Formats: sequence, C-alpha cells, structure tokens
Amino acid sequence: MSERADRRGADWGAAPEPGGIFTKMKERDGAGRMAFVLDGEALSVECAPDRALTAILRETLERTATKLGCGIGRCGACTVLLDGAAVNACLLMAWQVEGRAVTTVEGLAADPGWAPLFDALAEANAFQCGYCAPGIALALAGLFAADPEAGEDAILRALEGHLCRCTGYASILAGALLARDRLRARA
Repeated sequence: MSERADRRGADWGAAPEPGGIFTKMKERDGAGRMAFVLDGEALSVECAPDRALTAILRETLERTATKLGCGIGRCGACTVLLDGAAVNACLLMAWQVEGRAVTTVEGLAADPGWAPLFDALAEANAFQCGYCAPGIALALAGLFAADPEAGEDAILRALEGHLCRCTGYASILAGALLARDRLRARA
C-alpha cells in the first residue's frame, strides 16, 4: 500500500472496542463527548461520531487555519498531524480521534522549534495566497520529525496530494529543502 493511501485513511488506528466511543457517543441523538488532545491541550467536545475533524476544528473550536478544500482527501488543505503523522482531517471522523493527539498549524506555529520551517518557506516565496500553506507546513513537519534527513524524493512523496494553484511547486520544494537544512542544523 502506498504512503498516499495510508495518509488517506487505510490505517488511522484500530476499530473502536465494544463499549468504546460508539457507546459513549449515543447518549443523546447519536451524539456524545469526544476527548482528545489538540495542540497540547486536553479537550472534550460534544459531537456525533461521524463528524469530520475539519468541522470540529473549524466550526466547534474555531481553529480556522485548517482549511476545507475538496472535502474528499485530494487537495491537502485540511492536513493536520494525528499522533505526529500527516492526515487529511476531512476524512478523519470523530471516533477516530478519540484519545489521540491532533496538531494544527496554530499549534505548530506556537512551537519555536518549528520557526525555521515557516521562515524557510517564507524566504523561498513558497506561497502566494496561502490557502495550501497550513497543510503543506504540517506535512513537512510530520516528515522532518520522522526523518530529519529526508531527501528530495521523500519530500515530494510527503507533498503528494497537496494542491497549490498559485506558485507551482518549485518554490515550495526549495523552501522545504531549506527548512530541512535549517532544522537539521539546529538539532
């Protein structure tokens, strides 16, 4: 199975245990409370088990940097880190997030250790309108956290499924390579 298929949901965690999240969430009209960690903060939100993480983040929690583009996992605008791995939040349902750690670009930007990533992308003029920027930054952060020595091929694989209609990809790749080198130098 390809990395891209994995990112789109082939293995986002085991199915819930009997008496787990589905039982908890049927308290009232199919809704219940879901507990997870968002950007380092433990939270509990009321939602249906099949509510998409993008809706929870944007509508319930007002974390609007996570963008909703295509809604079917093909554009990458909604990318977040789930337990450190880049995933499409539009394909991730509440029951899949229960008890897990989610990082948005707001959380990543609050961590000074990731400043070289954002600075390098800006220096390379990687983005124009910026709609794709949060998803791309998170995909790169997930990659560099797992593989600080990632080469150009690994970077390109990590960016598969991220659409940018403004800059083309040469400046994004240049920014990613610069970010990798700066992050590696700080380590």
